[in-house]
Amino acid sequence: MPEKCRVGVCGFDPMLVRGYLKTGERGLWWHMSDELYEELGVKPGTPVSGKILAIYDCEAKKVASPNDAFNWKTSKESGLAVLLPPEVISKYKLTAFHFLELLIEKIGDKEVYPGKEQMSMKWWPDAKMKLDYKVGYIE
Repeated sequence: MPEKCRVGVCGFDPMLVRGYLKTGERGLWWHMSDELYEELGVKPGTPVSGKILAIYDCEAKKVASPNDAFNWKTSKESGLAVLLPPEVISKYKLTAFHFLELLIEKIGDKEVYPGKEQMSMKWWPDAKMKLDYKVGYIE
């Protein structure tokens, strides 16, 4: 079964992300679990596919339950960070002050935990989703 996880979105100031959306450069990303990274030997540029189950804002409020499939690439440096494409950032108005609940099904051509029960190796705790500082999405 795939890995279900809740991750914090990482990235740049929303004003910079706004510019990066136009150029196609990396603006936002999330980090996969160390266990998956090591077990599957993830390399830079490896595709990661699955589903976006939920999106939470910086007050721990669920703002979307898209259940959309995704196929994103890992960063070119280490492969530990998974890059969010510009169209996803703009569609959901994401910032580095959001959290994603994901189901990771495949990394490269390898299924995640085939034949095993669903595992949650990386789960951002509810209490730490309420941020004191926040900056909203900039159109």
